[in-house]
Amino acid sequence: MSDNKQATVLIVDDQPANIHALAALLKKDYRILTATRGEKALELAANMPPPDLILLDIVMPDMDGHEVCCRLKNGEATKAIPIIFVTALGEEQDEEHGLNLGAADYISKPFSPAIVRARVRNQINLKLRTDRLEQVAMQDGLTQIPNRRHFDQKLREEWARLTRNDQSLSLLMIDIDQFKPYNDHYGHGAGDECLRQVAQALYQVPQRPMDLVARYGGEEFAVVLPETDEEGAEHLAQRLLEAVRALGIEHAYSDVALQVTISIGSATHSPRQLKHDAEALKRSADQALYQAKSQGRNRVGFG
Repeated sequence: MSDNKQATVLIVDDQPANIHALAALLKKDYRILTATRGEKALELAANMPPPDLILLDIVMPDMDGHEVCCRLKNGEATKAIPIIFVTALGEEQDEEHGLNLGAADYISKPFSPAIVRARVRNQINLKLRTDRLEQVAMQDGLTQIPNRRHFDQKLREEWARLTRNDQSLSLLMIDIDQFKPYNDHYGHGAGDECLRQVAQALYQVPQRPMDLVARYGGEEFAVVLPETDEEGAEHLAQRLLEAVRALGIEHAYSDVALQVTISIGSATHSPRQLKHDAEALKRSADQALYQAKSQGRNRVGFG
């Protein structure tokens, strides 16, 4: 399957005939989403995964294309989506205004099918290349799972989204127990291999695309669990404990167990607590992790 086959284009126009014309041009190469109003376009753009490109009409009732563009560019989760204005407003100042708002390109109606296809293809290819570079920048080189930067971004985005939608957010902070003695006695090469195995074991546990397992730094990991309450977070934390124990990595220098284990701090902020901030959730999870360690490690603590 080619990159273009995987790409999604959102077409926004208050005239269904215009949507049908554009969709007919592009449906062979892209997955198509449609919206006839600005609010619906914003809702679709905020869904995960977001569209790779938005074709946006300017003259629409209630919320025009310029307003939709501004809101998308001001949203943390939607600001990177390229926008092409497709509009009958053909004056030079109209095009300049659209580009100044952050649009990537501008197509005038009536449009040429060949021009539409070429400009869409160019923007999609650029977006996919940018996404690949971003993916590399968001990945931990040693363990091949998301890194601290990716974690920080995800936590920020989910906090904003769940505050808006009045839903719970859970966070797990994880530490490999007695990792320094492991490194000191087995060597840094073995330590790196241990980190890789633990990272991959943790990464395999969550099943939902919205969940994120990341290397937080050193021997620490973090798991972001959107739309998850205390009970759900505890259940997943127990599965993570079991997944690492199941690796059976020998650790003769641990005072916890004869194999490598982890400690987990679990914290959940319900809708009524989301008036705080993401840092407060991290502090709660850190305190819970400290509690798990102080109670003997190889367990879950709760914030």
